[in-house]
Amino acid sequence: MMASRGMGAINPSKMPGKKVIHRKDKPQDVAMYAEGGKVNAAMREVEKHNPQLAGVLPKTFNLFTGTLLKELLKKISEIPATLDFDAFGRIYEYFLGEFAMSEGQGGGEFYTPASIVQLLAQVIEPYHGRILDPACGSGGMFVQSARFVAEHHKNPAAELAICGVEKTDETGRLARLNLAVHGLEGDIRHGGNVNSYYDDPHAATGQFDFVLANPPFNVNAVDKERLKDMVGPGRRFPFGLPKTDNANYL
Repeated sequence: MMASRGMGAINPSKMPGKKVIHRKDKPQDVAMYAEGGKVNAAMREVEKHNPQLAGVLPKTFNLFTGTLLKELLKKISEIPATLDFDAFGRIYEYFLGEFAMSEGQGGGEFYTPASIVQLLAQVIEPYHGRILDPACGSGGMFVQSARFVAEHHKNPAAELAICGVEKTDETGRLARLNLAVHGLEGDIRHGGNVNSYYDDPHAATGQFDFVLANPPFNVNAVDKERLKDMVGPGRRFPFGLPKTDNANYL
């Protein structure tokens, strides 16, 4: 089990082509600031009635200009009510991919291209059981595993129990939202001091049918002293620890 990828919070003020406002801007923008507050309140209500989304939905709509917020709400209102989860999921995947590309090399810290994840899912063939990604990023491994199950004419929500670990809190929230827009639920542990080099929040040893991950590469200076109690038969490292402190060998 490897350490998770990291990602900074998505700051609307740094998004290209997007202007944010403050309370002292033009009167019409101040009015839309209040409207943005209503959208934020609606997000809190959604979370209140959907515990799996607690702390996940964005609540920064008050930062957008009046014109941008109006356009955004208009676009959302045009989405057909009959649109299924997979369509929403693909839209979400598209924007994750675009954002990762704009981040350059850093985007790989929270997003693995869907084509690579799809290949990995086809290799392990997760038809049924408990699946773990100890460095889950934005949750792409779970989405592609569920899609694999669906392509074999089964219900992913009934066939898969999803568990993940993500060191960076903001990225863990992306993963939970990614599951939600695909009609999935999972137990994603993220943020705080959770680091899957040293922590095992799911008591994972021997408990999962599939483990699928794209962990960070070449992480040095792993504190093996913190791992000594995990060494031995029936434990996380039954064959001992490597001499090197490079995480590639754990």
